[in-house]
Amino acid sequence: MAGRFLLLFKPVSRFTPEVGAPERKVGFNEKLFWTGLALVLYLIMTEVPLFGIATGGQGDPFLYLRIIFASHRGTLMELGIGPIVTAGLILQLLTGSGMVQCDMSNPDDRMLFTTASKIFSFILIGVQASAYIIGGVYQLSDPRMAIVVFLQLVFAGLVLMLLDEMIQKGWGIGSGISLFILAGVAQGILWESLSVVPSLAGETESTRSYGAIPALIQAFMQGEFNPQFLYTRAQNLPTMLGFFTTIIVFLIVIYAEGVRVELPISYAGYRGFRSRYPIKLLYVSNLPVIFASALFANVYFISQILWSNLNRSNTNPWLNLLGMYKAPTTTGGSATPIGGLVYFVIPPRSIFDIVSDPMGPVRAVAYTGILVAFSIVFSLTWLEVGGLGASTVAKQLVDSGMEIPGFRRSEKPIEQVLKRYIPTVTILGGAIVGLIAAVADFFGVFGTGMGVLLSVGILYQYYQLLMQERVAEMYPALRRFFGG
Repeated sequence: MAGRFLLLFKPVSRFTPEVGAPERKVGFNEKLFWTGLALVLYLIMTEVPLFGIATGGQGDPFLYLRIIFASHRGTLMELGIGPIVTAGLILQLLTGSGMVQCDMSNPDDRMLFTTASKIFSFILIGVQASAYIIGGVYQLSDPRMAIVVFLQLVFAGLVLMLLDEMIQKGWGIGSGISLFILAGVAQGILWESLSVVPSLAGETESTRSYGAIPALIQAFMQGEFNPQFLYTRAQNLPTMLGFFTTIIVFLIVIYAEGVRVELPISYAGYRGFRSRYPIKLLYVSNLPVIFASALFANVYFISQILWSNLNRSNTNPWLNLLGMYKAPTTTGGSATPIGGLVYFVIPPRSIFDIVSDPMGPVRAVAYTGILVAFSIVFSLTWLEVGGLGASTVAKQLVDSGMEIPGFRRSEKPIEQVLKRYIPTVTILGGAIVGLIAAVADFFGVFGTGMGVLLSVGILYQYYQLLMQERVAEMYPALRRFFGG
């Protein structure tokens, strides 16, 4: 039964906006249509500027959050999926710690949990929209225009929340959150690789393209090629080192996705029917990195707001513990973290950043350690919250009529076997994804290390979902096997 906390949301559950689950079987092509429609609407909102704000010459104080939160500066997608992910993170932590009682196998509890997630998301949309306006991100002096901008951000956040719910309710394929992250990462990689827009970074770079490949071609044609150009450019512009590192990270993550331990299982009802239950190295997939990214991003977001309004001179010792910044040197530039907690949860974006900064090596090691530690913590938390723990899996196997040869067909023996592998694989997988995401950033990988890691995991999930949907469409008898 739901705890007292979740029961607080029962009276308002009937008033929260929602997308109804389909009352009929939704075909594969129709699911593709609704998924594509959600993606198109998201991409349109990333290009529609917010009415009432100046768009020229502005720096981006939240540049580090964009890939993680699938957001775009100065558009309806200014907040992106940030409030939704943060709300989910808060509730998952409360549930995983036992502070909030919730039985995910109970439909009523699941409904209340979903309602709580929506309300938290909507509250955080309002809070973050207010913080952007009050924090001076848009430099609005007219209160009426501030209200207009606030309403635009809230409306766009609500639309995004409903698009995600539409896909997850069964109208589309996969998750809206994953789809939007993948779209943002793909945009970032293409932009950093192939953009021909002038970089406007320094005298030498100002005539060259922003993208690494066009800039390299231009350097050869202008007779200005220098081997150093392959791994460093002004203002951390995309380099060929980042391009090749992106390819290498993709290959490493694809390989890691395929590593697994396979336990032999058999079907108790039919002698001779044997199969294998796979326990992947990346057992909880990319969710720990999403949660860790959301946590770090919110630390950066809060510290940036506080510094901009209360500590621009870095003289407040308490706020300095959270974050110290160097003011931008150009009009419209962005402040750079130079101390405090935020300095160690935002990665250096190149080898040059690590070498040129006296604290660079310490910062790199600290960031890697913090990210790996939080990835492991969130991996272990998600075992129980996401129903992936040994006891839950053992119950599912027994309920499905499966058994492990040589062991009694009951939950306890199977659980003991699974406990030999699942906790170890979870810790190892969390450490690996954290390490890959951190080190990739040090080499200037396109789309950020976390972005590439997330995109590979999302693509792999979509590949599996598409294959399952296709097979279930061709052989309806197998739909129950896939959980449809």
